[in-house]
Amino acid sequence: MTTIVKSPAWYQSRLRLLGWGSALALLSLPAIAMLAGADGVDWSVGDFIIFAIMLLALGGGIELASARSGNTAYRFGAITACGIGFLTIWANLAVGMIGSEENGYNMAFFAIVLLAAVGAAIVRGTAPGLAKVSFIAGLAQLGVGAMGYAADPRGAVFSMMFAAPWMIASALFSRAARQTR
Repeated sequence: MTTIVKSPAWYQSRLRLLGWGSALALLSLPAIAMLAGADGVDWSVGDFIIFAIMLLALGGGIELASARSGNTAYRFGAITACGIGFLTIWANLAVGMIGSEENGYNMAFFAIVLLAAVGAAIVRGTAPGLAKVSFIAGLAQLGVGAMGYAADPRGAVFSMMFAAPWMIASALFSRAARQTR
């Protein structure tokens, strides 16, 4: 009797296809909505380009993490960190985290994501380093949200909730670091 064993590469290629296919579907949704005449959906070419760049950065970060480590905690930490960075930028560009998108506090949220990306490069993607970077990003998210509380309490609380995924990513990277010792 012959047994067919599917290799991890087959499994991973299906996940990659699902991930990049989902990104393409997300990118096409505004175009479909515009063609259908949905109210309030009016994207420019620049909007599509920015969203495509964001999706490429998200997918690229996840691809890089998957290539870097086969550790499940590390991969989920990377997905969480890349995901919250993506959502922070998306929410900030769409409506602004605190007040409108023109509010000065919102620039700090872009800086948090940028510093997390730079920090990840500085620690060379090591699990202990990424645990620290994610933890610091979470603290920064809380701090900026707290500073903006007087300007927009609802937006400040919303933005402070974004600290939780940063902390979850930190815990996952810490777990990955312990597992690889």
